[in-house]
Amino acid sequence: MKNKPLDPAQLYKPCNIEQLKFNSTEELEDIDITVGQQRAVDAVKLGIRMHKNGYNIFAMAPSGTGKLTTVRQLVEHEASRQNIPSDWCYVNNFNQPAKPKAIKLMPGQGKVFKHDMAQLIDELSIAIPTAFDGEEYRSRTGEIETESRQREISELNQLREEAVNAHIILTETPTGYAFSPSDENNEIISPEQFGKLDKDKQHEIQKSIFELQERLAKLLKNFPIWRKETKRKLQALNREVAEQAVNHSIDDLIEKYAKQEAVLDYLNEVQKDIVEHVLDFLPRSEKMFPFMELQQESNPFKRYYVNLMVDFSDKKSAPVIYEDHPNYSNLVGRIDHQAYMGSLVTDFTMIKPGALHKANGGYLIIDARKLLTQPYAWDTLKRTLQSGEIRIESLERALSLISASSLEPEPIPLNLKLILMGEPLIYYLLSQYDPEFHDLFKIAADFDESVSREDSLNDYARLLATIARREKLRPLSQNAVARIIEHSSRMVGDAEKLLTHLRSITDLLTESDYWAENNGHEHIVNIDVQQAIDHKTHRLDKLREKLYENIHRGTVLIDTEGRVTGQVNGLSVLQLGEFSFGQPSRITATTRLGGGKVVDIERETELGGAIHSKGVLILSSFIASRYSRTTPFSVAASLVFEQSYGHIEGDSASLAELCVILSSIAQVPLRQDLAITGSVNQLGNVQPIGGVNEKIEGFFDICTQKGLAGSQGVIIPATNIKHLMLRWDVVHAAKSGQFNIYAVSTVDEALELLTGMEAGVANEQGVYPPESFNGRVEAQLSQFTKIKKEFNRKQIKEASNPGSDD
Repeated sequence: MKNKPLDPAQLYKPCNIEQLKFNSTEELEDIDITVGQQRAVDAVKLGIRMHKNGYNIFAMAPSGTGKLTTVRQLVEHEASRQNIPSDWCYVNNFNQPAKPKAIKLMPGQGKVFKHDMAQLIDELSIAIPTAFDGEEYRSRTGEIETESRQREISELNQLREEAVNAHIILTETPTGYAFSPSDENNEIISPEQFGKLDKDKQHEIQKSIFELQERLAKLLKNFPIWRKETKRKLQALNREVAEQAVNHSIDDLIEKYAKQEAVLDYLNEVQKDIVEHVLDFLPRSEKMFPFMELQQESNPFKRYYVNLMVDFSDKKSAPVIYEDHPNYSNLVGRIDHQAYMGSLVTDFTMIKPGALHKANGGYLIIDARKLLTQPYAWDTLKRTLQSGEIRIESLERALSLISASSLEPEPIPLNLKLILMGEPLIYYLLSQYDPEFHDLFKIAADFDESVSREDSLNDYARLLATIARREKLRPLSQNAVARIIEHSSRMVGDAEKLLTHLRSITDLLTESDYWAENNGHEHIVNIDVQQAIDHKTHRLDKLREKLYENIHRGTVLIDTEGRVTGQVNGLSVLQLGEFSFGQPSRITATTRLGGGKVVDIERETELGGAIHSKGVLILSSFIASRYSRTTPFSVAASLVFEQSYGHIEGDSASLAELCVILSSIAQVPLRQDLAITGSVNQLGNVQPIGGVNEKIEGFFDICTQKGLAGSQGVIIPATNIKHLMLRWDVVHAAKSGQFNIYAVSTVDEALELLTGMEAGVANEQGVYPPESFNGRVEAQLSQFTKIKKEFNRKQIKEASNPGSDD
């Protein structure tokens, strides 16, 4: 046989210490944590600098890769070059209080404007009462009231004098006025005396009283009109006094905000409203006029407050906001309510901003998974981006679940760059199922989980130094950096790559620092790193230990010696959280005369996945095309993973399955001291698989428990050699000849290793040498075909001669 075990140097790629030009990471400068992410960085830069609609960014990377830190660094750098955006506030709409107005202000002026309005109201709360308490105001109101009273009295006196001249007395009664006849001495005469007068006299007096009553009635009708005139005069006086007091204080603000039209309009409305509601500024004890008696609010000055929604007075650049809880109200804002007299009330001062308000004019970063798990948040965010304005509306009202009247704040124009972060799967699902997605997120920033080890060694060392300093950890020695680089390749599953999953790297450094402290080391050394790796494995490998124990005790049947026909050791990987390990499995096959069908028992019992079934169909096609090109494929095979009670997926066992079926056909036993993994195609080429390190180590651990005999080993695809970063105990066993790793490129190479026979090469007629493995397979299939033909001939003969005893 030509195939030899891999050289131990191929099983592990150590870090070349000579390439690390430092003694500890204290000597290294910090570096951007975007090592090896140039593609993603370029995409983010394009997105944040492209000021066109729809050029928002979706940063694709698994959780823990540091994409948030990277994106924030890039965005904050770009934001530092941008102008500070405008402040925004809500103020009362005096004409329609249910529709508060939004006012845009220069950066930092919102806080000033709010203070100016508060100061204005404070000044007016003193100036207006003072103006109404002045001597001039009292004198003028006295004149107006005196004039009004004198007019009424004068008219009544004139009517009374006319009545006296006619010997009639005007008297006041509890119910009004009354006229009574009098004698020559102007004494009221009694009804009896009036009855003694002659008829003409009585008629004359009655006529005079009737005329006087008509005149009195007309006069009394004029009294309310005159009093209204008096009230209007007093109101005009109040307005005049109030305007003088207000104008004096508000003119300065009008001059200050002369260039801001929206503010000027609001100040004019404030000026008008204060004059109309001047009573609110007067103490209750000083309400001087009955016509001014109106119900006052608990806080009448609240209508003049300024609700500052966005304040950038403390900013030096455009805002960068990360919203950790992107629910509906946290995105677009909300309208709060408070209980009052058994009901819920609200006003413009209870409008609260959302993340879109805070990031308006800058950048907003949101985790896509968190956003999509919040009810109606995704649709609301899309609608806001499409409309270009932030509309604050309660979710109940937006869904038409309530019909009660509420506030309808004026929408605020939206201008920001949105960055969503999430796993690639989320990006592709949104691309597939949301037709609006690509209209809004035209930039995809794809972060890589690994970088080239050859090109990034020194940068990776600087990255470790940067993380250690940021996390306040001990510096790393040269050999500790080398060990982490080696383990990084192991974690990414490729000897030529380095892991860029920052959370995993940070966790390893943090735990290494703990062991360095525990061991009394000033620096983190390779022993501390190894302790951190070993301890993490120990705390996570309980299930692996139980499974291997079952194999060692014989509960799960795995042979590591001898030869068996139609039986081989396959390898799979179990992933449990952050820990994965290899699990050997016994794969068996039985063959017999049949119609060319390979029965996948896993598939038939619905325990096999689609990819696994595809692998079985591929190997079935390979067998038929290689050995039965010109004859019927007259075999039936059954294939199964023994003692497997869970779901099986993937095609990494298809090479083992092919070998075990061919072994059963040829009746050639396979070595049980070898385990095999690999995918096979229809041409018989062996393809790479995942988890190669864990699979090798899994079988090694089983062999170690049962005793290493020097013949055990694992067959892997040759294309997986570059992925090998095996544990040191496996490498040492290979060096000492106790364990072997074989790499194969074709099915024939694997068969030669498993059977100890030459696979055989077909001649020009397509016939394999009879003594070769392929020759024995071909011979057995030919025998099956011959038997089948004879059987079919016999059946035809019996059918044509039903009475024959032959």
